[in-house]
Amino acid sequence: MDFNIESRNNSTLIRIQTEKLDTHIAPALKSELVLISGKGEKNIILDLEKTQYCDSSGLSAILVANRLCKNAGGTFVLCGLNEAVERLITISQLDTVLTITETVADAEKMIS
Repeated sequence: MDFNIESRNNSTLIRIQTEKLDTHIAPALKSELVLISGKGEKNIILDLEKTQYCDSSGLSAILVANRLCKNAGGTFVLCGLNEAVERLITISQLDTVLTITETVADAEKMIS
């Protein structure tokens, strides 16, 4: 699988396991996000530590996660960004919309 899903105390952690968050992975990730949200989870952490590249479909999946959490009254946190992915998010001006932390531990502190 291209990502791992782990239930935490008050959130769900999704770790992307590939170097690219693109059209090959994003549709499955979006589906999984909808399922997780449908089960009542409102806090999601997306860890992109292993991701070196993200395209528009990857950004779309990130925005879907953010919207689902916001609509449920929860929190979406993006963490583990490398330089290239962080630059893309900044250029897209999504850094003003998304909550971003350095590590999963920081994201968990933010949610709790």
